[in-house]
Amino acid sequence: MAEETDIDAVLRATDRAQGPYHLQFPDGFDHHRALARVQALTERLRADFDCPCVVDTGVQDASFHATVAVPAEATAAGEQITMRLTDHGDFAVVAAEQPGCPVDPDEAEASGALTSADRRTVETAVASLGYVLVPEPALHRPYDGVTSLGTHTSPRGEATWWIRFFDYL
Repeated sequence: MAEETDIDAVLRATDRAQGPYHLQFPDGFDHHRALARVQALTERLRADFDCPCVVDTGVQDASFHATVAVPAEATAAGEQITMRLTDHGDFAVVAAEQPGCPVDPDEAEASGALTSADRRTVETAVASLGYVLVPEPALHRPYDGVTSLGTHTSPRGEATWWIRFFDYL
């Protein structure tokens, strides 16, 4: 087994604390608070990028509650920047284009699909609202937590931490 990183430990601890029966959202999940934070994030990004953002809060049957996107035309690289916000542990993922794609922000920045300035702006906005940024590659590892998620699979045929915290169930 590969050496566990700090973020791996945080994901595992969150998974264990919620127990085996909370795939969609944990006990005590405050949907109104979550939506208020989405609104605050959206307003912050609207001001930072001087444009309206695309927001999807009509998510059902998923382990996340919202996706917020800065439109491509508002970014320096001309690519959409997307944030997905989980129902668990105040985690967030930032991606160029769509979350869940193999290109994470490091790769997107290296390829020119995301500028370091835009990345800093988005990550600062997300972190300022108390979200914990999770590097997407850590989420594409096989899921070996405490829930019954093993019955759900990714396109590659395995349950992953991405599905556990950021995908449709």
